[in-house]
Amino acid sequence: MLQEIELAPAACCTPVVAPDITEEQAAALATVFKALADPHRVRIVNLLANAAKPVCVCEFMPQLALAQGTVSHHLKKLLDVGLLDREQRGTWAYYSLRRDALDRLAAAFQVKETVQ
Repeated sequence: MLQEIELAPAACCTPVVAPDITEEQAAALATVFKALADPHRVRIVNLLANAAKPVCVCEFMPQLALAQGTVSHHLKKLLDVGLLDREQRGTWAYYSLRRDALDRLAAAFQVKETVQ
């Protein structure tokens, strides 16, 4: 039986150049930054961005040279901020990148050119 767990993406991402960014919007964006502030998590996002299909947690272990529990911890951080999707297949979890979440994060850094 295939069980899919769906989480709502983080309330992200208000452009950092927005003139009236609220405290809540800044906090939401900072939460995503915190999740990405670890080299292992950046590598996980990179591996998933280059994967053609969802990746089993067990496949990250040799790539990252980390124990399964540590890999799961990092994946949960990325999942919690809405950057990943998780699908349970038997005893193993499979992860994929939420491209829409990355698009929203990229949009947060788009700077409008000012006409002079």
